[in-house]
Parts: sequence; C-alpha cells; structure tokens
Amino acid sequence: MSDSPFRAAVLAISTSKAAGDGDDESGPRLRALLEEAGCEVVAVELIPDDRELIAGRLRFYSDEDGCDLIATTGGTGLSVDDITPEATRDVIDREAPGIAEAMRLESRPHVPKHWMLSRGVAGSRGRTLIVNFPGNPNAIEQAGAAITSSLGHALGLLRRR
Repeated sequence: MSDSPFRAAVLAISTSKAAGDGDDESGPRLRALLEEAGCEVVAVELIPDDRELIAGRLRFYSDEDGCDLIATTGGTGLSVDDITPEATRDVIDREAPGIAEAMRLESRPHVPKHWMLSRGVAGSRGRTLIVNFPGNPNAIEQAGAAITSSLGHALGLLRRR
C-alpha cells in the first residue's frame, strides 16, 4: 500500500452482540481482511446500534486517533435499528459512492435476492476513509473483494491531502 502501513480501526455494530448475546464474528473477520490488505489495525470495538455513539467513535478514530481508515460492520440493512449509514453521513465530509456500489455489486452473486437491500455508505472525513461493510461475516470477505485492490490508492490520496 505505502511505505508506512495505513492505520485502521474496526467498529462492529450490533446491539445484541454488544449486550453479550453471542460472540461477535464480524469484527475479527473485518480485522483479518484489513490486515491482509496491508493495514495496521489499531482497534476493534463492539458497540450497540446507537447513532450518536457510532458517530462519536467515528469522530474519535478520525480526528483524535488519526486513523487512515475506519471500517464498520453491521447496521446497514433495512431494520429500524440499522442506523450505521446515517451515523456515517453525520460525520463524513464527502461521499465515495463508487466504493459502496462496488461492494453491493460484488455481493449480488452471493445473495441474488437481497443484495440491493444493503444501505452501506463510504466517504471521507478529513484524511480518513470511512467504509460501511455488511454485518454478515461471510459478506465481509465478499464485499471486501471488490475494494481491497483499490484501498491503498484511495488511502494514499487522502494521506497526501
């Protein structure tokens, strides 16, 4: 990706998992995907579906921790509790719609009846790229396949900003 690794944070968003109802598999899967892509993952957090909390953690990892990338998993569907895209839009300066579109299209062969229900977004906040991944652990790898080859270039452009 670059001479120094890009710093990344992972936010796994699930009210039930955060309350202790089962183990979170999505956060570790997303961490592994980012590490395979060459990122240094500095944090993995599991938090509930709370718009203000999500937005606050996104601001923290962007503004205070200086992460190059924040990847979220979960909260991107049509359920009334799925508010990750809204929280992300609350904090980004600019959307990067091609990233979210590519991820949705990559999932189409795997979930042909429901791929279009994902509402994940991607965008930048200052020098940080924020990307919403699906919550299903298998879908993380499927959607991630669409963007990992371009991730280093995108992060490099933001780093030079």
